[in-house]
This record gives sequence, structure tokens and C-alpha cells, in this order.
Amino acid sequence: MELAYYSDYAVRLVNSEEPARGKDSLTSVEAVRDLFGGNSSAARRATDADVTRFRSVRARLRAVFEAADGGNETLAVDLLNSLLLEFPVSPQISGHDYRDDDGRPLWHMHLADHPSNATAGYAAIAAMGLAFHLTEYGVDRLGLCEASPCRNAYLDTSTNRSRRYCSDRCATRANVAAYRARKRLEADRSDSTGLAAPSTHRTTATGDR
Repeated sequence: MELAYYSDYAVRLVNSEEPARGKDSLTSVEAVRDLFGGNSSAARRATDADVTRFRSVRARLRAVFEAADGGNETLAVDLLNSLLLEFPVSPQISGHDYRDDDGRPLWHMHLADHPSNATAGYAAIAAMGLAFHLTEYGVDRLGLCEASPCRNAYLDTSTNRSRRYCSDRCATRANVAAYRARKRLEADRSDSTGLAAPSTHRTTATGDR
């Protein structure tokens, strides 16, 4: 299982809430189980008590992204380290589901689920996945969407560290908003100088009265 898959655990949990929009999808044990994706065995351990526990871990993971997005590298690392200490993982070498051309296992690192409860298992995997991503690519690769009011978390895997939005949809919305803001500024400047903006200049056609 790729480490990118594990770091996505953190993104999925953080983005289950959109504070600026007042939205929170983490309201039931079914929502908790959905966060596990294909890890059905771990999801089955979830109970109603995990809803509150998941929300607590979510707030702490969001704080990591907020610190990273704000340029506070040391705080982001400290917050993530506290999660790693509280929710340790059990790394194992695994060969399940992956075979080479000769049918032999393709050995890879696997993070075993924590046995105590669903929250501990999920938090351990999410924190470790995020730690791998941070140390491999840098703290500045942890971001929050710049398309207001979204602020969803994302992991920047672009080659030139240029990602600013969580999705193409948000990028498009932000570009449209920026374009409209420029047009309003042009119109305001034209009004203040008494000159018509080039894009709004109208030529009277022959025969018009």
C-alpha cells in the first residue's frame, strides 16, 4: 500500500468538515465507517462513541494543516509529533494483493491497524501517512484551499509546488472571481476618470438615432 494512500486518510477526515460553510458530514457512525474507504475490517470496529473521538482528532489534524499553510513549520511538526506519540503505528512487511509475473509477493510496507478502537487505528494511520508526506516533500506541501470560503485541506504533489486549491472546481471558481474583480476595478477606474473602458466602449452604427 502506497504511503500516499495513508496520507489521504488525514485529508479525508479534515475535509469532512467545512467550518466556513457551517457544514459537517461527520454526524454518525456510518459517516465514520465511510472514512475508512476499502478498509472494511477496521471500519466494522467503529461505534457511536467514535463520532466524538474522530471529531477531536480531526481538529488536531486541521491544526497541522493550518500551521503549515501559515508558514509555521515548527508548530506543524510539533502538532503532528504529538499525534504520532499518542497514536503509534505497527509497521509490517506485507505481500497481500500484489504479485509479480511469477506469482511471488511484491513486498511492501503496511501500517497495521491499532487494535484498541476505530479512532486510534484511523488516527495512527492518518498521522503516520501525513508524517511521511511532510518529511518526503516538505511542510509547504500541506495546504488549505485558497478559494474562499472553502479552506479544504490538500496535499501538494505538483512538480513546481504550485498548487493552491483543493480541486479543479475551486480553482475555476477562484479564477472566475478574480476575473470579475479585475473587470469591476477597470470599470471603477473608468468612472473616476470619465473615460469608457475599452471593453465597454460602444460605437454608434450608421442610422442610429
